[in-house]
Parts: sequence; C-alpha cells; structure tokens
Amino acid sequence: MIKVGIIGGAGYTAGELCRLLLNHPDAEIVFVNSSSNAGNRLTDVHEGLYGETDMTFTDQLPFDEVDVIYFCFGHGKSAEFLSTHDVPARVKIIDLAQDFRLAAPGNDYVYGLPELQREAIAGAQHVANPGCFATCIQLGLLPLAANGLLGGDVAVNAITGSTGAGVKPGATTHFSWRNNNLSIYKAFRHQHVPEILQSLRSLQPGFAGTVDFIPYRGDFARGIFATEVVRVDESLDADYFVNLYKEYYRDAAFTHYVDAAIDMKQVVNTNKALVHVDKYGDKLLVTSIIDNLLKGASGQAVQNMNLMFGLDERAGLRLKPSAF
Repeated sequence: MIKVGIIGGAGYTAGELCRLLLNHPDAEIVFVNSSSNAGNRLTDVHEGLYGETDMTFTDQLPFDEVDVIYFCFGHGKSAEFLSTHDVPARVKIIDLAQDFRLAAPGNDYVYGLPELQREAIAGAQHVANPGCFATCIQLGLLPLAANGLLGGDVAVNAITGSTGAGVKPGATTHFSWRNNNLSIYKAFRHQHVPEILQSLRSLQPGFAGTVDFIPYRGDFARGIFATEVVRVDESLDADYFVNLYKEYYRDAAFTHYVDAAIDMKQVVNTNKALVHVDKYGDKLLVTSIIDNLLKGASGQAVQNMNLMFGLDERAGLRLKPSAF
C-alpha cells in the first residue's frame, strides 16, 4: 500500500486528489496538510467527501510515514517550500505547480505527461505535473511533432472552466460575473506556452514556430475545449492524419482518437482526453478535450503516481462521465 501525504490541502486539486486516493485500491492517505485548516475535518472544506472520510487537516509534516507527497501549492510555492524543508530522499514528490516543469540545470523533475514520457516517469523520483491547458493542447499536437509535421506557427484557442482559476474567489471567478459570460485573458503570453514548446521541440527539434495561444474563460465549472490549427501538406489526405493519431495513441491509457466530432461533456469528471482531426485544404483542425481538474491536474498526478510505483496506470482512475 502506497502511503501518501498531500501538502496545500485546501484547494480544488487537493480535494480531487483526496476523492481519488480515498478510493484507490493501492494507496492510503496518511496526512493532508493545511496550516489554516489544521484540526478541521476535510469535509469542512471538501464537502463532496461526506461519507468518504473522517480525516482532519494537520499542520504537521510526518515525512517519515509516507512514500510520496503531492504539492498542491500555488505557483512558486513548491520551490519556496523545498528551500525551507528537508524532504527525505526516499520520498517521491509530485508537484502540481509550475515550478519545475521547464528543464534547467539542477532540476531533476521529470515532466509528467505520460503520453510523452511514460518510461521516464516510471523511473522518476520527482515529477512535475503538466499544466491543464498545456496537457490539452499538447495532446492535440504531439502526434504531429513526433512525425516532424509542425511547420509554421500553430494557432490555438481554448476555453476553460472556472475551477481552473483555483479556489480563492476573484473578480473573474465569482458566479455573477462568470455566468452567461465569455472573456479572453493572457493572450499570447499564457504561462503554459513555454512547457508546450519544450515538449514539441523535444519531439521535433527543428520546429521554430510559435504557439499563438488565445485562452478563454468559460461560464462552466470544469473542462477544457481546445482547437489547434496547423498548416500541413495539402497533398496528404485526411486519412493519413487520422491513422497517424490513432497509431500515436494506440497504447495510451486515457487518450483516445475519436472519429466523430467531440464535445466536452464526454470527458468531464473523467481522466480521459479525446482528440479529433479534420482537414481543410492545407489546414489541419485538431480538437482536444479534457477535464481540467482530472487529466489536467489531479487525475494525471495519480496516473503519474501509478507509473512511479509500477502499478496499473489506470488504478483508481476508472471514472465515467455523466450520461447527460
């Protein structure tokens, strides 16, 4: 049984981790750390866990009792935490923030996108979980990069649910603003673009284009719907690209190519990613969809844990979407 600690336990990703791990056949939560909630029940914050657990938050960090810890901090806080705390070398770390996603001298964190680095994750001591937008967009582009088919700039539009902004209320997250509304933010300068480019260039080193990413805030709680437009050789027919995607994801545990057009409800509340392509002359339109809190965060983090401990990649993640 894998002994688990969760640090930064009050946010949406931590709540989803608790939900998944409480029902994981090979994992046991030892502690959920949250200084501001120490002594309170998990259900005081994560109300969806009523009937699942009587655990309380703690302000302690019993590293000697766990095999792996999840960092559920805000961005920048993971590196800060490690600068002031000694985590035993034997304890594996899965960081859900962006602190260690980009390769740098002295950074031993493996980028945790299983469809790109399954073997490296399986042998890793430290994993940097990808960003939610980055996961969705990369899954739409990896097969092209792996076959050297990314030419010029890639145009990306993607819309995300309000949970992508975190649990802390803000001017653009409260219901009265978000409901029946749509807006753009961080156009061309979203923080996930560098990790997307890093992955694409690891597969296609000669790719010199940009990812022109326009993110949208949606008026729904969870999910990401992304479209990627890539210029391709007009002489290649649509079936060529369909077969290329099917082959790339043939052995993927959660990412599936779908022949018909896809919609977001097919993946919400699951760890699945679905991908579809259409060809229009010299343009390939790729659609990719995920749940931002699961495949885009906590579900993928559990998937990475499974790989790191030699478990079935799907353990604890056989979740089904709603029928409606």
